[in-house]
Amino acid sequence: MIKGILFDLDETLLNRKASVEAFIHDQYKRYKPYMAGVEAETYCARFIELDNNGYTWKDRVYERIVEEYQLLLSSVELLHDYLLHFKQHCQPFTGMLEMLEALKARGYQLGMITNGRTAFQLSNIRALGIEEYFDIIVISEEEEVKKPESTIFQRALERMNIKAHEAIFVGDHLINDVKGAKDVGMRAVWKKREEEPEETEDVSIYSLLDLLSVVEEWTEETNITRY
Repeated sequence: MIKGILFDLDETLLNRKASVEAFIHDQYKRYKPYMAGVEAETYCARFIELDNNGYTWKDRVYERIVEEYQLLLSSVELLHDYLLHFKQHCQPFTGMLEMLEALKARGYQLGMITNGRTAFQLSNIRALGIEEYFDIIVISEEEEVKKPESTIFQRALERMNIKAHEAIFVGDHLINDVKGAKDVGMRAVWKKREEEPEETEDVSIYSLLDLLSVVEEWTEETNITRY
């Protein structure tokens, strides 16, 4: 019986790519007098490149940018601005709230496991207006362990008081999310990006709303198996 659905945050619920693009263009506009003649598209494109889909922390990103372009401000100031203002640009994937509401209405427990800095990730979750939907939120910095390590998945399951075979994990990363969840015995759904051509044997979705039919099918399957 499926009792709980757990999610990754970035590029699963939060459209991080769109959010980053919106933020960095806004940052450039606010700091344009200090950009030492660097064009907007140059600054924004370099930030996105160095950011590496969020896998490079922003202190290093801004240190590189300030050094490369000899900007008239410090990397510390730009990092502070990022931490303060990124949440104002958080954009969900289409259907996120409708999907969460439907799962809650059907009686599933909901959880989240995300890698990242605790305060920053919580601010983004709250900006999306979804904190209240989740029974547990597990963040790697606070746990001192991150996906795909089994420990972080096991802790989340324990806090939800469910077994691995009673849970589904949804995430965009084939190693950190899909393999990490499957390694502890959970079912996993790969949240693919529109441009992602890679094919695997894993169950995948493009739209969050498509998750509802996957959960329903697996719930019926496990109920039949149970009897």
